[in-house]
Amino acid sequence: MKQLAELIPLALFFITYQLDGTVLNVGAIQYEVDGIFSATAVLIIATTLQVVLTRLITGHLEKRLLWLLAAVAVFGGATLIFRDQTFIYWKPTVFNWALAAVFAGSEFIGEKNLMARTLGSQVQLPATVWRRLNWTWVGYFAFVGTLNLIVAYGYTEAFWVSYKFYSAFGFTLLISILTAVIIAPHLKDDDGDSDQPAEQP
Repeated sequence: MKQLAELIPLALFFITYQLDGTVLNVGAIQYEVDGIFSATAVLIIATTLQVVLTRLITGHLEKRLLWLLAAVAVFGGATLIFRDQTFIYWKPTVFNWALAAVFAGSEFIGEKNLMARTLGSQVQLPATVWRRLNWTWVGYFAFVGTLNLIVAYGYTEAFWVSYKFYSAFGFTLLISILTAVIIAPHLKDDDGDSDQPAEQP
């Protein structure tokens, strides 16, 4: 549910883009939706509101959400300032590649990788499974980031916008299934596994 909620700003980005050329009347103000630039502005506002509301409702924020907001603000802001959609094209790639690098680097820093630190309080798994899960996410982030560039530069802007919207749901479901497949066989062994489980944070 939380992951789906995080897709709301992207959904608003997609919807706004579909309204390209539409004149909106807000009181005495008229505004013509300007394609990807209006959509980018909505994405920035929606992501900011999402972060603020998450903080107010839950009382805390995941660092990932803050990184996401920073990426949206920087690349989205550059898109609006320079009137160049190249920046927003690159945002998903840079963000996902950065996550891939962080997850990969966590394998060599500290006693636990990032997946063990993130989910370790919810489930106990052997260290080898944490490594397998962590590297699965590294590959996922790298693949999604690369595919984004292929679509952005190989197809039309409208196709890329639709791809970003629909693939977000598809990829979220895919990585959730992969994570469940890796974890599920070991859940029954939580209380006694011959392999050393990762320490709890």
